[in-house]
Amino acid sequence: MEINLHKIKILKIISLSLVVSHETLTKLDTRFYHSSCPSLQQITASVVASYIQQDPTAGAPLVRMFFHDCAVNGCDASVLIKSTPNNTAERDAIPNQTLRGFDIVDEIKSQLEAVCPGIVSCADIIAIAAKDAVFQQGGPDWIVELGRKDGVVSSAAEAEALLPSSHSNAATLVASFAALGLTSRDMVTLSGAHTFGRAHCTEVARRFYGYNSSNGMDPSLSVTYGQTLRSLCPQPLNPGSSVPLDPTTPNTFDEVYYSDLLQGKGLMSSDAALVADPHTARYVTEYSQNTDAFFNRFTAAMLKLGRVGVKLGSDGEVRRICSAVN
Repeated sequence: MEINLHKIKILKIISLSLVVSHETLTKLDTRFYHSSCPSLQQITASVVASYIQQDPTAGAPLVRMFFHDCAVNGCDASVLIKSTPNNTAERDAIPNQTLRGFDIVDEIKSQLEAVCPGIVSCADIIAIAAKDAVFQQGGPDWIVELGRKDGVVSSAAEAEALLPSSHSNAATLVASFAALGLTSRDMVTLSGAHTFGRAHCTEVARRFYGYNSSNGMDPSLSVTYGQTLRSLCPQPLNPGSSVPLDPTTPNTFDEVYYSDLLQGKGLMSSDAALVADPHTARYVTEYSQNTDAFFNRFTAAMLKLGRVGVKLGSDGEVRRICSAVN
């Protein structure tokens, strides 16, 4: 796949305003709500747990939401804002039309407003909920840095320009993450969130139907896995059908995703791309052999992502309802 030079130019320009500063690092605080809303952590963890208990696939979308929020104008909950007649918001951008988890964030916000009205930002709720989803499904735990304010601008056009495609090659992915101040290792590490969750058949079918090859499959895809995917996504494709991102342990946060990649079982083109490029493949191999290394690096990368373009102090608001500005 060719690199989209125009998109990379946009990414380089916007990165100047997104890359975390030393000032941001000193103002985000793990104890930000310690006195103003002491029940924050308990409420968030409880709500996330209740949804995962009902649906084991409910956790992964919260991590995806966190990335999609932070990648567009920083971690400011702009991805939650609904479109109005005068504005098409991020959540209606094509890459965000399959996002899930809005109901979970709304439930957390509702319970927090009952005990700590006007205190906790929606941006911080997303960050904590993403961490809880990872931990509750077998992944690492960490203390989330807090104090973000909610943004008041949300643009579908910006989301479509800035969010990386699931069809991207490694070079394009590296450029997209670099615009956020993240390294190629960070990119491979955060891609490990594909160790749980699902993707729609319509998004990935091009890899195992009608591909320009002798068997109609992407050569980077294991033939056996491709046949399995065809059975899970029979033609004609059902727009509502989906398949696990990790075929081995689909609802557990672990390092198996990386082992799957090395066996030709990366569901998306962007997953397979991590192995095709030697620079990123070395991290795939490392994590496939060392769970602790992956978990430690994932924790650090999530904290780093959570500092991108945050709004502090008067540079934002605390929304009363997460889907609309005050």
